[in-house]
Amino acid sequence: MDIQVQSFAVANLRRRPVVVETGGFVAGFNPDTDSPYLNYATPLPGAEPTERDVTALIGVFRERGLLPRLEFVPEAAPSVAPALRASGFHTEAVHEYLVCTPDTMTAPRSANAPRVEIPDTDEEYAALDAALAEAFGGVFASSEQGAARLRRTQQGGGAVRFVRAPEGGCAGGASCSPPAEDTAELSGVGTRPAHRGRGIAAAVTAALSEAMFAQGAGSVWLEYAGEGSRRVYERVGYKPQGTRLYLSLPLKQRG
Repeated sequence: MDIQVQSFAVANLRRRPVVVETGGFVAGFNPDTDSPYLNYATPLPGAEPTERDVTALIGVFRERGLLPRLEFVPEAAPSVAPALRASGFHTEAVHEYLVCTPDTMTAPRSANAPRVEIPDTDEEYAALDAALAEAFGGVFASSEQGAARLRRTQQGGGAVRFVRAPEGGCAGGASCSPPAEDTAELSGVGTRPAHRGRGIAAAVTAALSEAMFAQGAGSVWLEYAGEGSRRVYERVGYKPQGTRLYLSLPLKQRG
């Protein structure tokens, strides 16, 4: 699964509006934001970069005024992390990823399960973007660009789902990338604090996973933050498969 997830990461970055490939790396950029979470690179499976390759990659980020940053499955390219660390890259995080298949899927069947919907209007996409911004504690701000990215995901072969709040607006939701390499990445599962504990994350995760399986994907994978969210995903049928490594070059070493 490690090679498959890393191959997906490469294919997914190649969908970005701006793509640069150099020295066994693929870098994907979104010109409408300088967020490091939306502008980063990943290695090709099995890449063995030289010091010159890493220097060239750093230059791709420097010329755009962006933080040199990578996300990847280290086991799929064992030579990459040592090469990056030798050039000053530090570990941001190591995240375990979980995988769900049609055989492991266990969708919630409770009569009280939240009703999951597909956003349609600009207002619904904006409400979901705002809900996710609140759910993640301001890591990113809601914006027209964020809502537009969600719409493009839905219209471009991926899936976006949300649950309405009783008082109006959006209580929570998530999105899933278009499939590639027979898998898809489910990301950004978020619920507004006032609406947590009501099964929204599980319902949205199940709905998105089912949508990808209906499109023919053999699996869906995701990363989790905290044991509470892990238990939610495991109840839906997600199981541990491997880890993903996040590395970046600290500002003081970027010249």
